[in-house]
Amino acid sequence: MGQKINPLGFRLGTTQNHHSFWFAQPKNYSEGLQEDKKIRNCIKNYIQKNRKKGSNRKMESDSSSEVITHIEIQKEIDTIHVIIHIGFPNLLKKKGAIEQLEKDLQKEVNSVNQRLNIAIEKVKEPYRQPNILAEYIAFQLKNRVSFRKAMKKAIELTKKADIKGVKIKIAGRLAGKEIARAECIKKGRLPLQTIRAKIDYCCYPIRTIYGVLGVKIWIFVEEE
Repeated sequence: MGQKINPLGFRLGTTQNHHSFWFAQPKNYSEGLQEDKKIRNCIKNYIQKNRKKGSNRKMESDSSSEVITHIEIQKEIDTIHVIIHIGFPNLLKKKGAIEQLEKDLQKEVNSVNQRLNIAIEKVKEPYRQPNILAEYIAFQLKNRVSFRKAMKKAIELTKKADIKGVKIKIAGRLAGKEIARAECIKKGRLPLQTIRAKIDYCCYPIRTIYGVLGVKIWIFVEEE
């Protein structure tokens, strides 16, 4: 059972916290969930549409820029607080970006009685986040880089962060082979059965010319 459960949900309430904080009556609970999903999708779509495209830039400013690690939503009676945790907030620091994003969210949510308050929080150690590593691997694979080389380079990037272990697994039609398979690389410890071990996890799909590849990344941060 422990091998098949999501590492984040397995540790919810111990080393992992909720990303949405609000209260609703049972009959209105589903509406609150749909509203949260609309907010998160609107922010992610805004980032993707306004992301700069170019091939001669560094990795920090292209493949891993504007990668959202997670979005916190806190709802009060008259205010919705949205905290965006992002790796390299270059785009959202531009003049008028937050105001435009608030307008798009207001149209999406259609909440007249509640006002939106958006805050940007930069992640202290970007390469400690599995979402940023997955985005980096996706960028390398789309540029026809060998999947083994991309995985090893992602492992090297984790040396900049203070972590105790990392595991990367990629599956699909690797290198264009007709038969799909899975490849895995691991460094350090990864105690998935230990609840007090803080483990970050993400599952990321990558669209290539050979089909969709799946990337899973586990990062053992610390043990409480």
